[in-house]
Amino acid sequence: MLSKREVLKIFKDTGVLESGHFQLSSDLHSNKYLQCAKVFQYPRYAKVLAAELAQRFKKERVDLVIGPALGGIILSYEVARSLRKARALFAEREKEKMCLRRGFKIEKGEKALVVEDVITTGGSVKEVIELVKELGGEVIGVSALVDRSEKRINFGVKTKTLLKIRVENYKKEDCPLCKKDIPLLKPGSR
Repeated sequence: MLSKREVLKIFKDTGVLESGHFQLSSDLHSNKYLQCAKVFQYPRYAKVLAAELAQRFKKERVDLVIGPALGGIILSYEVARSLRKARALFAEREKEKMCLRRGFKIEKGEKALVVEDVITTGGSVKEVIELVKELGGEVIGVSALVDRSEKRINFGVKTKTLLKIRVENYKKEDCPLCKKDIPLLKPGSR
């Protein structure tokens, strides 16, 4: 099993953790941003991190692994590959709602593992959980590379992450970075 220190070293080596003034997908502002897409430039790291997440669910029956686009696309593929018999899907936002496109389907009763690169508010994960349920699937767990939420989020299923990082988040109206006129970057996927 990878230690927290080893995961942080991978993130440091690949430039995942950035500093500045960021607007997150959740509309919160932060002085730190985790750009996990950078780690996925390196297949060897994607494989190791995904295998570590898959290991935490190896005793569960997982028929499919699904994540929200964009952060969950590569991760869902790599985790499914590590689980060997699972399919990899990703959900996309269409008219402000998560849906399956590209011919993806979830059969009634299929067991799904929901994956995400970074959890901040849990909004995207909750949307994917609801989508799986609407389509007749059963969510058996949630897994993420990083949990940067301010407080523990209860998804109602087993939840495992590789790293828990405490990063300050601010509502726009309370953001000290905005008050200092520090340029705002919007690296998120929405």
